[in-house]
Amino acid sequence: MRADGPTVAELFGAAAKRGVIVKGLLWRSHMDKFAYSEEENRSLSDDIAAAGGEVLLDQRVRRGGSHHQKLVLLRHPGRPELDIAFAGGIDLCHSRRDTAEHHGDPQAVQMSAAYGKNPPWHDVQLALRGPVVGALDLCFRERWTDPTPLDQHGPISTAVDRLKHADQHADELPPQPPDPPEVGSLNIQVLRTYPAMRPPYRFAPMGERTVARGYTKAIRNARHLIYLEDQYLWSTEVAELFAAALRANPGLHLIAVVPRHPDVDGRFALPPNEVGREEAINLCRRAAPERVHVFDLENHAGTPVYVHAKVCVIDDVWCSVGSDNFNRRSWTHDSELSCAVLDETRDERAPAAWGPRRFARDLRLALTREHLDRGDDDTALIDPLDVVREMTTTADRLQSWKDGGRKGPRPPGRVFPHQTKRLPWYQRVWAVPAYRLAYDPDGRPWRARRKGTW
Repeated sequence: MRADGPTVAELFGAAAKRGVIVKGLLWRSHMDKFAYSEEENRSLSDDIAAAGGEVLLDQRVRRGGSHHQKLVLLRHPGRPELDIAFAGGIDLCHSRRDTAEHHGDPQAVQMSAAYGKNPPWHDVQLALRGPVVGALDLCFRERWTDPTPLDQHGPISTAVDRLKHADQHADELPPQPPDPPEVGSLNIQVLRTYPAMRPPYRFAPMGERTVARGYTKAIRNARHLIYLEDQYLWSTEVAELFAAALRANPGLHLIAVVPRHPDVDGRFALPPNEVGREEAINLCRRAAPERVHVFDLENHAGTPVYVHAKVCVIDDVWCSVGSDNFNRRSWTHDSELSCAVLDETRDERAPAAWGPRRFARDLRLALTREHLDRGDDDTALIDPLDVVREMTTTADRLQSWKDGGRKGPRPPGRVFPHQTKRLPWYQRVWAVPAYRLAYDPDGRPWRARRKGTW
């Protein structure tokens, strides 16, 4: 099926034909028979190369790892005011083209049957201007110019690349343009994850874990509300950060919006996906049973919405949007890219005693309005305690309507209480090790692992 508009390959290919310098790095990925996208990525690389661009398949990752960064840069030498970057959680692939109504992408990829033929998809991306574009440009250039061979995992894949005449050598990039001028009142910090690996990245010989360090500092400073949306919310190491903050601050609440179901089915794939979240959520709930509020989403047709967003807003002051999930894999093992934002503009809407900022609060309000079907109405959503009450009340009302057979008019909103269940012992005995070793591996240097530091 072809939707209206050009494909990704056609879009970038047309730009290359116009004389635009098109350079790209794609994760080489795993084989299609394992539900990955190696052939699709190779086809995109070939199509853009035929148009005059250069897109390389990059496998400079740890075994079992991936390049998970999502970044598009548009530079205009001589006209820096036009420079823009896009970074966040959205992949350039099928199933991501949804709207706030969440009817799903007509061009869907296969997922768990619970999400239907066209899985509804919730995601968040930033459009960025100003000097941060230069910082993101540098991120791309560091990977592009790294001298390590692109294919790191064995003679078979190398032979396949050679047989298919894959481009394995990066051409020289043009000089990096000056940073664009400052715009607006946002201070943006680029956070990244790179694993410790051999051969090492030249620009990060021991890896990089600024994503983990940025979140650690922000979470430890939380006092009122941690609002997050995350695809996974795994890992006891990450959950312990939330639990410690909740124990230290009796007025702190945690709201988490997660998918109702994993994106996969199957006797062997499903249990490791379920056990990690169950352990993390229960750890937080033990720390503060009345102050941990976990929800999932359902569209108005009754189909669960797959939450792929990676967003965190702390006290309506600090926020982050990126490719990283709240798990050990994203914080240590794969390549990730996130933008932390601190707005200089204070938000004067009450309550404001602790200094909430305009952008962070507006981001959190936009997301909660969508989930509660509020349109442009922020009533009872600004105060952290009020939004906890409104989301909990809405979720409980919808759950009661669902449990009652969906009789009568559907109450407004899309949030439901998220249910977790403990796996039986005979599944846990193999699912827990599989989750820790394969699904949520640790990419830190051994010294950091032993010390328990990021």
